[in-house]
Amino acid sequence: MRHVDDASSLPVSWWKSSASAAQSDCVECGIVDADTVAVRDSKNPNGPALLLDRGRLAAFVGAVAAGEFGNVA
Repeated sequence: MRHVDDASSLPVSWWKSSASAAQSDCVECGIVDADTVAVRDSKNPNGPALLLDRGRLAAFVGAVAAGEFGNVA
């Protein structure tokens, strides 16, 4: 897994889930290129971002949706 130290340095448009509340307590995603998605903490836009290939991100989201990580609320 790769990362960048300053997510604001990436040339992407960031978005968050439409299910996010009005607060900024969520993650944001940005498309880096055809194969890579950046993920950052919306509360820290100048902090680090993970760079994930689309397949791994889809697998992670699928695992979360399937409850594979238990109840984390």
